[in-house]
Amino acid sequence: MITASIVTYHHSRRELDDVIGCALQSPIDKIYIIDNSANDALRPLESLSDRIRYIHNANIGYGGAHNIAIREAMELGATYHAVINPDIHFGPEVIAALACYMDHHPDAGQIMPKVYYPDGRLQYLCKMVPTPIDLIFKRFIPEQMTRKQLDRFQLRFTGYRQVMNVPYLSGCFMFFRVSALLEIGLFDERFFMYPEDIDITRRMHERYKTLFYPEVSIIHAHAAASKTSKRMLKIHIVNMVRYFNKWGWFFDARRRQINRKLLKELHYKQ
Repeated sequence: MITASIVTYHHSRRELDDVIGCALQSPIDKIYIIDNSANDALRPLESLSDRIRYIHNANIGYGGAHNIAIREAMELGATYHAVINPDIHFGPEVIAALACYMDHHPDAGQIMPKVYYPDGRLQYLCKMVPTPIDLIFKRFIPEQMTRKQLDRFQLRFTGYRQVMNVPYLSGCFMFFRVSALLEIGLFDERFFMYPEDIDITRRMHERYKTLFYPEVSIIHAHAAASKTSKRMLKIHIVNMVRYFNKWGWFFDARRRQINRKLLKELHYKQ
């Protein structure tokens, strides 16, 4: 059984039609729509298919809302669970290909396909475990001034053409082995939004492979809300502070070990 969850927050029906259509055309058995909006205007989505379960919920954040669906998926005995952003588009072959690869690689706990912008540009969503400096460079300093640092942090030097065991995979599309989640735990609900993907991938990476799989791809209409909204930027900063308070700021020996091992496996040259 394959389940999936989509978390919404005042999205319009039109904004969700594409991703729900993609999910219904795929071999996903159960699609959870967890609605964090103030109202339940999206409830009619449940009538589209008996595979859709709509849950209206208080706004407890991105990871917390997905946890509601993942817990139900665990009770159903699901094998795999996909965490999918509302702004994602994917072909019917993607879910089947990821599940097949995971079937043949039981040491993999999480997998992500190649991700493109709608205009065809590649999104560099495979990353090292971040330091505070990595995130400051990426957020506040122009890319042309930090190109070498970004090339290393986002593993751009690899060309994104090979399967890679990466400790930080984007939360826009996360395909999990449910039995692995039972072992390592769900999203940390202390993070309202943003670093929950860093945290859960890192925890998964400690016990399982967390893989980038470039043989299939998806489209992500990434809005980068924290770059255009002061409110979202504040949420981003507050939650990144919580992340580094949990794992360590500049003294994080395990981060250093993970990143050093990753760069060695990928044959990175200074």
